[in-house]
Amino acid sequence: MSQEHNESKRPDIGDGWYEVLEPEFRAPYFADLRAFLVAERKEHTVYPPGPRIFAAFNATPFDQVRVVILGQDPYHGPGQAHGLSFSVPAGVPPPPSLANMFVELHRDLGIPRSRHGDLSSWADQGVLLLNATLTVRASSAGSHQGQGWERFTDAAIRALSQHHQGLIFLLWGRFAQQKVSLIDADRHYILQAPHPSPLSAHKGFIGCGHFSRVNELLNAQGKPSIDWALP
Repeated sequence: MSQEHNESKRPDIGDGWYEVLEPEFRAPYFADLRAFLVAERKEHTVYPPGPRIFAAFNATPFDQVRVVILGQDPYHGPGQAHGLSFSVPAGVPPPPSLANMFVELHRDLGIPRSRHGDLSSWADQGVLLLNATLTVRASSAGSHQGQGWERFTDAAIRALSQHHQGLIFLLWGRFAQQKVSLIDADRHYILQAPHPSPLSAHKGFIGCGHFSRVNELLNAQGKPSIDWALP
């Protein structure tokens, strides 16, 4: 990890998150994860860059989370990953899963397909764009799974479930749906659909209506809608 993540300094993570995740940072598994990342960076290119590892938490403070979109891994191509699930920086072509999300947005809400794939404006409105694994080796999908990140992000999901009421969790695909046991379904809303990947998007993701449903659920709680149109 980059320098700010060494053990002598509080990790650079968004407001409120450190308080609920501090036990994870102090746990032995996280020291092992940190050592793994240091070794990986010596031998390989790792995405996203160190300062962007906790970007999802920094973009969406703990007490401002309203919606959670759970991804699996960061993108593993050059310039794609910037710490927000499904999102890519402006100027990088939207990958296929994100392109299918735009197809569904257009079908569901009539929003024109965006020319860029930076979802930061969603994060700014309280949509936590969380990957289960926060780093990946270049050109090697899934390469940092099983190293400790899942335990960390499971703790984040559990903390959201315990400390909030009325959150909306979007679980797309089998991997994300395995996290359902971490969420108190009596306190929160859980929307499930196939993954937007080209392999499964037309088996139920296209047509799921999740974007409009999120706004219906928010409005029913007296909360403002998410503006899904990208600036």
